[in-house]
Amino acid sequence: MRTLIFLLRKEFLQIFRNKLILRMIFALPIIQLILLPYAATYEMKNITLSVVDHDHSEYSRKLINKFTSSGYFILTDYSETYKQALDKVEDDIADLIVEIPQRFEQDLIAQNESKIFFAANAISGQTAGLAVAYANTIVKDFNNEVRIEWLPQSRLSAIPVIEITSSNWFNQQMNYKDFIVPGVLALLITLVGYLMSSLNIVKEKELGTIEQLNVSPIKKYQFILSKLIPFWVLGLVVMTIGFIISFVIYGIYPEGSFWVGYLFAGVYLIALLGFGLLTSIYADTQQQAMFIAYFFMLVFILLGGLFSPTENMPDWARYLTYINPVSYLIEVMRMLVLKGSSFWDLRFHFLVVIGFAIVFNGLAIFKYKKTV
Repeated sequence: MRTLIFLLRKEFLQIFRNKLILRMIFALPIIQLILLPYAATYEMKNITLSVVDHDHSEYSRKLINKFTSSGYFILTDYSETYKQALDKVEDDIADLIVEIPQRFEQDLIAQNESKIFFAANAISGQTAGLAVAYANTIVKDFNNEVRIEWLPQSRLSAIPVIEITSSNWFNQQMNYKDFIVPGVLALLITLVGYLMSSLNIVKEKELGTIEQLNVSPIKKYQFILSKLIPFWVLGLVVMTIGFIISFVIYGIYPEGSFWVGYLFAGVYLIALLGFGLLTSIYADTQQQAMFIAYFFMLVFILLGGLFSPTENMPDWARYLTYINPVSYLIEVMRMLVLKGSSFWDLRFHFLVVIGFAIVFNGLAIFKYKKTV
C-alpha cells in the first residue's frame, strides 16, 4: 500500500506541476462546454431570404410579411428578376428565393389556386431542406388564413375541424441545447480519460524513467493503478464542473440520480483509462500516442451520436456504435439528464461498459511487460 501511495503522489505531483496539462484538463473542457452547444446547433433561424415579387399585390405583400415575421427568415434582398435573385444566392447574400408570379392574387381569387416557386442554396442539404420546410409551413398557414377570410361564417362553422393537442416529453421546449449539452459533457469526460492516459506510459519511455521502474520492486498492478487512479479522479472532477456549468449557464439539471451518473462515469472511466494505457503501451513516442488517440477520438465522436441520434445513421454505422464506449456514455447522460432514468433502466449500459473495462484493462496488464 505504501508503494502505491508513493506512486500516486508522484503521478499527482507530475500532473499539477505541468501547467499545460492543467489547462487541458480544466480550462479547455470548460470553454468547450460553454461554446460548443451554441456553435453546434441544428436550430435553423435567420435564414436569409430573397424575394422576387412579380405581382405587387396586397396578397403578395401579406405573404412576404408572413415570411419576415415568422422569426426564421430575414429579408436581405428584393430583386426584380429571378436571375438577380440567383446572383444573390451565388454571392451568399440569400439562402432561399421566393418567386411570386404575376396574377398571383387574381388567380387565387378567380381560380382558387396559384403557384409559388422556391429555390434554395443546397450546398448544405440539411439547411436547404429545413428552409423549404419552414417556407411550406408558412405558405400553408397563409393559405388557411385566405380560406377563412373568403368563406362565409355560416359555411365555416359547418366544416368539420380536428383539434390537435400535443405534448413533448423529456424536452418540452424541444431545445437542441438540452440534447447537445449532456453529449458534450460525455465528450469532456472522454477527453480527460482517454487523451491524458494515452500519454502516461509513453511519457515515462521518453523520459527514461520506465527503465528505473522496471528494475524496481514495484509490482505490475501497482504501476497500472498508479496510472489509472489520478485521471479517474480528475475525470469525475471534470464531470462535477460540467454539471455546475450546465446548470448555471443553460439551466439544465439532471432529472435522475447524481449517484447513478457518477457510478456509471466511474466504471466508464476505468474502461477508457484502460484503453488509454493500451494505446500508451503500443506507442513509442508521445506524438505517436497523440496521433492514435486523436484517430480513435474522431471515430468515437462521429459514431457516438453526439450531434444527432444514432438511429439516423445507416445500418453499418449503427452496428459500429455497439462497440463504441462513448456512445453508451452519451446515451446514459441524456437518459439521466432528460428522462430521469434509474439504475435499473441503465442496467444494460452498465453491463456493456463493465465488459469494456475488463477487456481493455486486461489487455493493458497483459501487454505491459517489465523488462530488466
